[in-house]
Amino acid sequence: MVTRQRRYVLAGLLVLLGSLTTVLLFSVLATVFFAITVAYVLFPLSAWFVDQGLPKRVAAGLTTVIAFVGGSAILVPPVAVLYLRRRDLFRFLLELPETITIAFGEMRYTVDIQSTLVGARAVLADVAVGLASETPIIALKVVLFTILVYAMLWRPSAPGRVVYRTVPQQYHDVVTRFHERLRGTLYAIYVLQAATAFGTFLVAWAVFAVLGYRGAFALAVVAGILQFVPVVGPSVVVLAIAAAEVVVGDVVGAVLIAVLGLVLVGFLPDAVIRPRLARYTTGMPASLYFVGFTGGVLSLGLVGFIAGPVLVAMLVEAADLLAAERGPEEQVLVDDGGGQRG
Repeated sequence: MVTRQRRYVLAGLLVLLGSLTTVLLFSVLATVFFAITVAYVLFPLSAWFVDQGLPKRVAAGLTTVIAFVGGSAILVPPVAVLYLRRRDLFRFLLELPETITIAFGEMRYTVDIQSTLVGARAVLADVAVGLASETPIIALKVVLFTILVYAMLWRPSAPGRVVYRTVPQQYHDVVTRFHERLRGTLYAIYVLQAATAFGTFLVAWAVFAVLGYRGAFALAVVAGILQFVPVVGPSVVVLAIAAAEVVVGDVVGAVLIAVLGLVLVGFLPDAVIRPRLARYTTGMPASLYFVGFTGGVLSLGLVGFIAGPVLVAMLVEAADLLAAERGPEEQVLVDDGGGQRG
């Protein structure tokens, strides 16, 4: 007979072993975390394949392939653009003046462009050397990511059964609420943001090409990637191009790219795509999402891109659950005359 005490002891043992495993596997913890979140989002697609008659193993494998191809479609273009357009980038940097003077009334501030470029070149060189030396490790992590996503899509219900059997019955609604909040948050990060980023890329490519900018494709890729950065977004690319036009003396071109870019690139994809997909998300305010994104990236690095907003979303859900609880001493007493008295 399984007693409640025995169940709690086993749950504590699971937590202890999980903590030890986390410490031991810390170097691949980010990969495991990303795999779990991606599997969480892709589970409905795998379930749909099963409903169409595919075996679970085949459905999980097909969904994993889709995840791998989708991830490659996001990561490969920026790297390819930087490599193929490196000469155009170097030519643009060489055309910049050595200094730029910014005037505010009688105050003047001179920015040394050349020293900034030298520092940026050193940083990029260090990054390139680091990536080259860690290529085998990156390849191993990609393999681990693929295996984990497949395994969790093949047996998705196992963790849920453990949680619901461990947690007392009266708290099952809390687990369900956290599950729904987590699912909506991850959907907002992966699906909604990815769709908006792709729309931003297409619109930006068209705008930059029509305006005659060299490297329109590369600029569009950067604009699409920046769509994942909350609040800031692709407007940074537009404003940077406008600033470059001002530096070379083309004020009309700066105004044109600023107006068209901010409206068509910075605003239009958000206004058209986001509302159509927002009903599937938890609707976390953009300010809280920005706090989670920024704090997560600064504290945890790349994994914070997902972990930060997720943690903030869980905090918001816990606050909502606490606010919904009203003890007997908090109930408002209503007297016979219809008035309220505490």
